Amino acid sequence: MSNGGMNEPDGVLIGQAAALFGLAPSTLRWWESQRVLPEPPRVNGRRVYTEPELRRIGLAYLCCVTGAMPLDQASVVTAGTSRNQHWRATVQDHAELIEKRIAELRSAQAYLRHLLLCPDDDIVNECPDLDDELRNHTPLGPAATESLVAAAQRTPTRGRRDETITPRDENAAPQPRCAVCASPFTRSPRGRRRTYCSRACQQRHYRQNANRG
Repeated sequence: MSNGGMNEPDGVLIGQAAALFGLAPSTLRWWESQRVLPEPPRVNGRRVYTEPELRRIGLAYLCCVTGAMPLDQASVVTAGTSRNQHWRATVQDHAELIEKRIAELRSAQAYLRHLLLCPDDDIVNECPDLDDELRNHTPLGPAATESLVAAAQRTPTRGRRDETITPRDENAAPQPRCAVCASPFTRSPRGRRRTYCSRACQQRHYRQNANRG
């Protein structure tokens, strides 16, 4: 039976608490298991969310979904109190990381827009500026002025891998990437196939579909 209409005197059940923020009940249970949320009090064996619990869910949403914060960091924020203000440093660190990523993305965007200005359809064989681009934007540096084969022959390889001993499977399936943020992740050979790198990305996709509906 759905608990959508079963109200408690001073709170709501998990379905209503989750729906308030466009979440699935399983997300609240997952956040509890990861200590982002404390388990709320129970009445007759069912979770009951009062005003403070709903506010904490809202804070978790702001951290995990709006702020794209990993769960272990979000748990520090949602557990913060007037006596324990370590959450401020956690938020500051994550904000600085996002700022760094934004700068990297802006730099990537700027270069790709610059690349679009190339008038040559066959960039590899026709673009007269490719050598300068390699010299200025890759680790080649001055080596880009000589034969790339010669430069590669002089470049020390990393590690001790010998492709003649342990050849790499060039036909191997590519590493799966998250359907929301495109981050790579490892897919377990057992169980249900993953599509998202984290519960936060899964929830973003869930929320986007709900908004379209």
